[in-house]
Amino acid sequence: MKKRTLGSSGLEVGVLGMGCWQYGGGSYWGEQNQQDVDAVVHRALDMGVNYFDTAEVYNDGASELSLGISLKGRRHEAIIGSKISTSNTQSSVLRQHCEASLKRLQTDYIDIYMLHWPISPLSVKHFTQDEALIANPPQVQEVFESLRELQKEGKIRHIGISNHGVQQMKEVQATGVEVVANEMAYNLLSRAIEESVLPYCIESRIGVIGYMPLLQGLLTGKYARIDELRPMQARSRHFHHSRGEGTRHGEEGAEAEINQALGDIRKLADELGTHPIVLSLAWAVANEAVCTTIVGSRNIAQLDLNVQGATYELTSGAIDRLNEITQPVWEKLGSNPDYYESRLNSRIY
Repeated sequence: MKKRTLGSSGLEVGVLGMGCWQYGGGSYWGEQNQQDVDAVVHRALDMGVNYFDTAEVYNDGASELSLGISLKGRRHEAIIGSKISTSNTQSSVLRQHCEASLKRLQTDYIDIYMLHWPISPLSVKHFTQDEALIANPPQVQEVFESLRELQKEGKIRHIGISNHGVQQMKEVQATGVEVVANEMAYNLLSRAIEESVLPYCIESRIGVIGYMPLLQGLLTGKYARIDELRPMQARSRHFHHSRGEGTRHGEEGAEAEINQALGDIRKLADELGTHPIVLSLAWAVANEAVCTTIVGSRNIAQLDLNVQGATYELTSGAIDRLNEITQPVWEKLGSNPDYYESRLNSRIY
């Protein structure tokens, strides 16, 4: 497993990381057997996968609990990233929530503790119904000073952010707190960060953690057309606003372009004699500006296939072809990387 340095942190992370949202089971991904989690985590560590990504909101803390159980005896081999919800960032509340995450993870420290979404009324609204908090969220300076205090105490090693655009990264940097990572959606059909976020992160030595590399299953080869997706998986701007369950963006989507791209990706995978999952992950990993790409693995078979994607060497010609195939989707969706809100009312700027 190749490794890359995560921004200015000095941490060496495997180019394939483990997304832990499904751990603990829940309504979104369904039940998840703890024995399977244990087996996957231990095999992943053996194969060089050392970054494990979770959040307090994933299955109401059950993801952190499950990961903590599975890392017993091997915590020292893992780099753990967890995230604080934007609604829990008032100074005293943030501390309580960080300590709760530490307890669930059964660890004395979190390697990378990230702000899950930027500080704004729209972001806070996603996590709470507290109208007063939505109207008056904490100031960015206050939030990052609180994080720095936790860092000084050794409860977190490094501070990170997630889903932040260029202007928002500048606002965070103005606090004087060193941020080592920004976690952003990145896959063949979600390439918005290539325009400005990736270049700015490179310039600022902020490591990029790519998430959703298989677009909630759409790039696994399991679905011939997007009509086969569950409504819960079709809430993003990729799809018409009438399709998804609880959709907020109100946009028309890029369904014709995506259906065309899916067919062309499948053809290229067949030509190369590989699986669409391997092809999709290999493309994401090939971008050296992305330090690690996180993907969920519910069992050993899925993990082995995902690791193939991290070790599969794409030719420059194949990368160019995939970029060409997916360019119409990028052009239709635009360059705002918030795929769940309208481009005119985005949490990312």
